[in-house]
Amino acid sequence: MPTTSTEGPQAPQEGRTALVEDLMERFPHIPREAVIKEDLLRGGMAFDDSALSGNEDGDVKPKSYFIFSFDHRTLPELGEAALRRPPEEIVLTGGAYDLRRTVVSVRVNPDSPYRVRAGEDGALGLYLDGQRIADVGLPPMPDYYRHTLANGKSVMEVAPTIQWGYLIYLTVFRVCQYFGAKEECQYCDINHNWRQHKAAGRPYTGVKPAEEVLEALQIISDHDSLGASRAYTLTGGSITSQVQGRDEADFYGHYAKAIEDRFPGRWTGKVVAQALPKADVQRFADYGIKIYHPNFEVWDKRLFELHCPGKERYVGREEWHRRILDSRDVFGARNVIPNFVAGIEMAEPFGFKTVDEAIASTTEGLDFFMGNGITPRFTTWCPEPTTPLGKTNPAGAPLEYHIRLLEAYRDAMARHGLSSPPGYGPPGAGNAVFSVSSFMDTLPEDATIEANAETAESAQGVRA
Repeated sequence: MPTTSTEGPQAPQEGRTALVEDLMERFPHIPREAVIKEDLLRGGMAFDDSALSGNEDGDVKPKSYFIFSFDHRTLPELGEAALRRPPEEIVLTGGAYDLRRTVVSVRVNPDSPYRVRAGEDGALGLYLDGQRIADVGLPPMPDYYRHTLANGKSVMEVAPTIQWGYLIYLTVFRVCQYFGAKEECQYCDINHNWRQHKAAGRPYTGVKPAEEVLEALQIISDHDSLGASRAYTLTGGSITSQVQGRDEADFYGHYAKAIEDRFPGRWTGKVVAQALPKADVQRFADYGIKIYHPNFEVWDKRLFELHCPGKERYVGREEWHRRILDSRDVFGARNVIPNFVAGIEMAEPFGFKTVDEAIASTTEGLDFFMGNGITPRFTTWCPEPTTPLGKTNPAGAPLEYHIRLLEAYRDAMARHGLSSPPGYGPPGAGNAVFSVSSFMDTLPEDATIEANAETAESAQGVRA
């Protein structure tokens, strides 16, 4: 029988614990840490005021809104959380499920059955349906965030770090040239996120000058005392014409060249861009980029056309995939890592109606890419309220879909003889730092010196 979702948007909160524990029991080979993490990523978490940060003046690293909002409400609807930002991430340990260390990106939802608050002992915990299920650690304010550029801009604005400090996220172009209902990806709020931050009077630089990026990176290099930062990602909106007289490959590439000229080999350079012709991809490599993320977003042909109308219009799905495969000749298959947005397969009104159908479709895509030596990865869909899919699917995809996707993903990697992709830190429950999905938490632990070193260096936190 096909599996359908019983997780409607108005599902009673007291039933969430039963659902979570049922999935833990049905999928014992999926780490229970991943079950909790996926539910937090897909549905968000609420914060008591006492659990919010002190912004850039506090001891906790605040949420930087590094590219998308990743919230279930707009800034004006977040109340105190819009004034005193929540933390960038939280780390879960112990509790009712004896969780191993689990890093989770913060996605705020005031109506979530999950709430971060202080207990009677004053220590922060994660509560589900009113019961404490885990201890909560907060990311410490890094020393480099306490320094400013010569022009007064903060390092957090120019070069924020995520994944517990592992990744420097350089959104150097804060808007997308796929614009309007007929071109914007239907799940993406990059353009709205730009607008809401500007409306709130927050600093949110549209195009970050390369000189500012270099200055911020110098501060990070000088003050990253733990050496936690290992990689940077260059990204931003798609460029269909030019920005400052440069096409997409040259625009993002000239930052990479400047970074690699100033800091040769200091960080692993990654770029998230469209699937570009091989000659353009070669320019990325020539500029010093090591890993290429030409995101394919969703596998199904019909859903790609509906959910990514601009990408279909300017490039087309088949050509997009052809370019992804061609980029192996430049970077090597292992270093081509396209992302997809896990969950939009089931988004109404056009998505699959059953979990079985959605998993079968996504698995077909995994086998296509993995069969060609390419290891995709995924971000767990957050239904942001200003996007078309967020408006029609406020509850996102059912948790069962996300748990079964982790199962299908791990099985596909084993089937094709692939290991965890580079540039994401160590794999394995208790080790992973990748915070916007649980795929790294679910993969087998690599018993390598590098992975163990990364785990040790990232195992720092503020216990509140």
